[in-house]
Amino acid sequence: MDEQKRLLLAVVLSIIVLVGFQYFFVPAPQFNDPSQPQNTQEVAPANQPQASAPSNVTDYKAAPKVMVQRPDIEFRTITLSTPLYTIAVSEHMAAVTSLSLKEYKETSAADSPQKQLVLKELDKRVGGTFKFDLAKGTIRDLNNAVYRADTPKEDLSLDSGEKTITFSWTSDQNITVQKIFTFRANSYLIDCDILIQNGSGMPINDALTIAVPGIYNDEIKSRSRFAFEGPVGFIDNEYISIDPDDIEEKDSYLGTVGWAGYTERYFLTAVMPKTPEKASLHLSFADDIVTNQYVQDMDPLDSGKQAKFSYTLYMGPKSHKVLSQYKTLLSKSINFGFFDIIAKPLLITMNYIHDVIPNYGVAIILLTVLIKLLFWPLGTKSYKSMSAMKKVQPLMMEIREKYKDDKQRMNQEIMGLYKTYKVNPASGCLPLLVQMPIFFALYRMLYMAIELRHAPFVAWITDLSGPDRLFHFDFSIPFMEAPSGIPVLTLLMGASFLLQQKMTPTASDPMQAKMMMLMPIMMTVLFINFPAGLVLYMFVNNIISMGQQFYTQKKLA
Repeated sequence: MDEQKRLLLAVVLSIIVLVGFQYFFVPAPQFNDPSQPQNTQEVAPANQPQASAPSNVTDYKAAPKVMVQRPDIEFRTITLSTPLYTIAVSEHMAAVTSLSLKEYKETSAADSPQKQLVLKELDKRVGGTFKFDLAKGTIRDLNNAVYRADTPKEDLSLDSGEKTITFSWTSDQNITVQKIFTFRANSYLIDCDILIQNGSGMPINDALTIAVPGIYNDEIKSRSRFAFEGPVGFIDNEYISIDPDDIEEKDSYLGTVGWAGYTERYFLTAVMPKTPEKASLHLSFADDIVTNQYVQDMDPLDSGKQAKFSYTLYMGPKSHKVLSQYKTLLSKSINFGFFDIIAKPLLITMNYIHDVIPNYGVAIILLTVLIKLLFWPLGTKSYKSMSAMKKVQPLMMEIREKYKDDKQRMNQEIMGLYKTYKVNPASGCLPLLVQMPIFFALYRMLYMAIELRHAPFVAWITDLSGPDRLFHFDFSIPFMEAPSGIPVLTLLMGASFLLQQKMTPTASDPMQAKMMMLMPIMMTVLFINFPAGLVLYMFVNNIISMGQQFYTQKKLA
């Protein structure tokens, strides 16, 4: 392998660094069930209970609902405050219309409000989340029902233990529906039991639905390219994410459903059956509203009988520490894509370091050191190869000049030179290839880990999940997303790339050498809008690499 091939490999590796990061930030592979129909037939709501054949979830199509109908009668909103969150449940459809997280803020500003998981726009347009209905509309007006809560107070608090609130409604067919919420003081999990008492005189054959809607506008679509935001689920032991733009082609997913919900970059809203059930997800997308509906068949419910359906609701952070303690399938919502099997151990290690030293910036530095120590032998081998190549560089230039008109002879002489001096140019690149999976896994983990959200490091770096900015300017800067400022850490990282470039053997071709010198500029521009935690990792990694390279070269001198 001559120097040009070696240089080509180096350029390819650089392109992998630049482009591969973008590639591996696409959403997780989407679930594909070719055995199911791509679109299902919509069933018109029935005016009264019918003794029809058992329903089938594949016969149901989620109809887009943009504006919720408000009833003429008055209803209350029950608010409950716990140490972890404040939740509001409306008597209208017994839906959750607000949930603010007390341990998380909207921004890193000191006066920022608490993180809200049910946007006001979502409440206004679709009436909140976790709305219960029947797929065929067998119970009239259920989709606009006004329940009555069993508590006289509208503002409640829960400091310890648990509290149960029951919402009840009876239709004009004498069918009573109850939604029973059980809240726990120190848990994001909420038990939700749905009780149906059939006094209509006719059996009920239908499928129940629970809706989890979300806002999906152009802004969310743009940032979803890096960390998926939208409808998700866990079906047949597989995590799925569903691009809203693909819903028109495929709007239903059938299988054993562990949970269904809607994810943001750092937070999850989900409904989970007590045990995984054969069910389906049905989706609709209209006017920036995506609705992910969990649909489950009911056994025929005869008149005079009652049926109970039990679920667990979750509205909270996608935190490994939080979700792992619940020992549920919700932990699968933390998905780092292709390198998930590598990224999760790195996350656990970073959290362990943080438990000892409570600063995530320091944790990233120490994690980087551990990774460099793990690959120290490979790095040393690479730098030894670079040092050997540097020694034969003058001889290679002489050969290229002497045989510039005879490429075949030139390559033969260069290969002979490698053999004489026992130099293998590939040995400097192969160790980098081995480290690539760790590289991308760590990048994806640092980008998506909620632990870094609003986590301070030192001085001006008050949010490791946000871009590196010293000062905020009112004017824009080319290539820099708002807020504009001085990217001090990013510039230091770029300088470290430049110094590292100076320490490596230069290409004999002046044009190729200039190309390689552009790499620090390209990396700086690429990282200028990345989270500070990622920039910190790359900067520390470069500093350690330069130290190892200097030590190795000095030892060989």
